[in-house]
Amino acid sequence: MRRFSDQPEGIGDILNTLASRMKKVDLRIIDEIRNLWPTVVGEVLAERCRPELVKNGVLLISVPSGAYAQRILEDQDVILAGFSSLGGRAPVSLRPLIESSL
Repeated sequence: MRRFSDQPEGIGDILNTLASRMKKVDLRIIDEIRNLWPTVVGEVLAERCRPELVKNGVLLISVPSGAYAQRILEDQDVILAGFSSLGGRAPVSLRPLIESSL
């Protein structure tokens, strides 16, 4: 078990820890998905729902309400087909995440 210390950690150690936690997250593909997003889902959904990241092939999408989450899930096949140009990097499923209103 690791003990806490008053001494700061080296930046290399911090980056290694972060990278190991995120190795199943593709940070590069999300930019391509965001560029395609409006053409894939249309203007109305694109203005209100935002692709956040792809983890283990699952595209996480922030949505403002349960109604939008349901719409995303209903259109899942069409949305995923819209990313077919990404080849093997394309997401294989979607997961809407309802934004909390604070």
